[in-house]
Amino acid sequence: MYNFLLEALKAIYFFLPAYFANATPTMFGGGTPIDLNHSFIDGCRLFGDNKTIRGFVSGIIAGTTVGFIQNELFRGFILSFGALLGDLVGAFIKRRFGFNPGDPLPVLDQLDFVAGAFLLSVNFFPIDFTTLVFIAVLTPFMHLFMNIVAYVLKVKSKPW
Repeated sequence: MYNFLLEALKAIYFFLPAYFANATPTMFGGGTPIDLNHSFIDGCRLFGDNKTIRGFVSGIIAGTTVGFIQNELFRGFILSFGALLGDLVGAFIKRRFGFNPGDPLPVLDQLDFVAGAFLLSVNFFPIDFTTLVFIAVLTPFMHLFMNIVAYVLKVKSKPW
């Protein structure tokens, strides 16, 4: 049991910059949409109003700061940037399927940023299989819990 808990905590610690990058835009976002209100060839917005320049920049700053505190500045930046790119890809996919900004799409909503962070960082910081499994399994639960907390604190308008 001790080894299991230790591995879970190591995985979470490794991925903290991505977690902070993903959560920060909820608190510090708003303003100009990152897609500048442009639409794709299907006539739907690229990402929607919830993906903003301020949110993207604040997410990178927050995640990179966590990396700096961990004495891993570059890892913090790469994980943060990857997480936010993954989140944008998730928003792009949701727009293509007709989901409105803020509408839930289970699994994609919880793991798009994980996939982005992993894909961008794997060449710089190889992630062992155990860490990846822990992140993939724990993240949906952590994501749901944090969204509920943000909703209760009135930071989010919906608990998902």
